[in-house]
Amino acid sequence: MRFSTRIRSTFMRIRASQRVLERRRSSARSLRRKNNEAPAIHYFHQVDDPYSFIMAQQLSHFAAAIDIPITPHLVSGPTDAFKGDASRYDRWAMEDASSIAPFLGAPIPVANGFSSPKLPAAEQISAANAELAALLANKPARADFFTVAQTTGNALWRHQLSPSANTASQTRAETAVNAGNKRRQRLGHYQGGTLYFDGEWYWGADRLPHLFKRLAAESYVKTANADFNPYEAGSQAPLQVSGPVAEELSLEYFPSLRSPYSAVAHPAVEALVNKSQVGLELRPVMPMLMRGVTAPTAKQRYILTDCAREAQANGVPFGNFVDPFGEPVKRGFALFPGALAQGKGMAFIGAYLQAAFAAGIDIDSKKGLRQVLDNAGLDWEATVSHNDSTNWPELLESNVSSMLDAGLWGVPSFRISSPGEPDFCCWGQDRIWRVEHELALRSRQLAA
Repeated sequence: MRFSTRIRSTFMRIRASQRVLERRRSSARSLRRKNNEAPAIHYFHQVDDPYSFIMAQQLSHFAAAIDIPITPHLVSGPTDAFKGDASRYDRWAMEDASSIAPFLGAPIPVANGFSSPKLPAAEQISAANAELAALLANKPARADFFTVAQTTGNALWRHQLSPSANTASQTRAETAVNAGNKRRQRLGHYQGGTLYFDGEWYWGADRLPHLFKRLAAESYVKTANADFNPYEAGSQAPLQVSGPVAEELSLEYFPSLRSPYSAVAHPAVEALVNKSQVGLELRPVMPMLMRGVTAPTAKQRYILTDCAREAQANGVPFGNFVDPFGEPVKRGFALFPGALAQGKGMAFIGAYLQAAFAAGIDIDSKKGLRQVLDNAGLDWEATVSHNDSTNWPELLESNVSSMLDAGLWGVPSFRISSPGEPDFCCWGQDRIWRVEHELALRSRQLAA
């Protein structure tokens, strides 16, 4: 294993370590007590962020179930460096939030979701921040923050807010947003719709169960043995797809060999494909950092911590890393066409991800790659024989183009196609339930 690989892998192991996470929690708790601060969850609200709009609604219910206050702060959105693909980020956030909102019992501002082509103007965003900043300045009124945030958000997304001519209100709003941004940056994050509690971040409604579980363990939950699932039961529609119906459904799956989220998602995707029997088109892509997409340190740190939580929650082995960045990824992808030709593309992707993110196998060596192929049930010579006959970089570039055409840029991503219906696209290991729901819905429509 080359030195650079060893260094990166060590950093990743440390960041994803449960032991290190517990130390961060302990240090944050000790600092809070040293400063004579009571325990509190800090929430960072971005008024023009659809995820924040949904989160504010969820926190009304969440706050009622816990014995610890939630302190709100106003922030602006992430810079382009944190967006991955700035040209697609805002549109995708609106589409994704609109897709999950019905399952969260979260009414959204307009009939077609957040998909209006007209985004809130800067002066309307300023007016929304002014309303909420006035609320934060009045401590007794802070208890109404989540209700007012919803009301203000509705007006903002309907473009019904009038810009404020009150200079004092505008100044107060700017001061509040700047203070929130500084606090968020100091604590180590970059997004709106985020929660922070004693050393750990939680972004979006999908992560509320993680926080709730932690609060229960620390005796901050009002009812013993309580649970918190933001999604309604309807998100888990029974999936019954077989025969002719399954043949009419197509699922494209875009993973990558250096994606911790792909590593967490892959077992669930395999299980879903096996259960549904839908036609699978496996379309791996080059890692984002090797495609020139930026990922600042704060983002990389959060991803590793978050992936470790998600892996643990889903029973997926995770944390013994050998970072495949660079040449190891290329050598891995060079073997993919051979694996695909033997009908074992999914098995190869799964074995490689398991080796890189869980088993600590040196995928930077021929011996390690042989072990990957063995674990996937592949013959080395038969697989390698395809190296010279297949232009794998061209294959991966084609996959990236298809993913970008779907409005997506990260992995794992998914696209469902069926006759007479527009394609359904989504992104993230925490959207596999949404893929399953859509397959169930379309299978019933086709059967009818």
